[in-house]
Amino acid sequence: MDSDKLDTADLEEEIVAALKTVYDPEIPVNIYEMGLIYDIDINEKGHVHVRMTLTSPACPVAGILPGEVEEKVQGVPGVESAEVELVWDPVWNPSMMTEAARLELGFF
Repeated sequence: MDSDKLDTADLEEEIVAALKTVYDPEIPVNIYEMGLIYDIDINEKGHVHVRMTLTSPACPVAGILPGEVEEKVQGVPGVESAEVELVWDPVWNPSMMTEAARLELGFF
């Protein structure tokens, strides 16, 4: 294995850890556990593309949350650049939350 090759699995773990520090101010569960992160794509040069959604297109933080996500991902050591794509398909629904998030919010 080339020693200069980026370990994308380890980098993805670090990115997920960073994403778990981002919260919608109205919801006491991080955006990762909420199921708002659809995909994290990392290329061999450390460029990261995140596909995410929000709970609703009318979400009050729609204008700032993607920028916060980009900033958090960009701050992870090994990330050369980060781009966040806000998507609406598939439409988010509560079944996308982790079990821990559903318990925290009282969804059974």
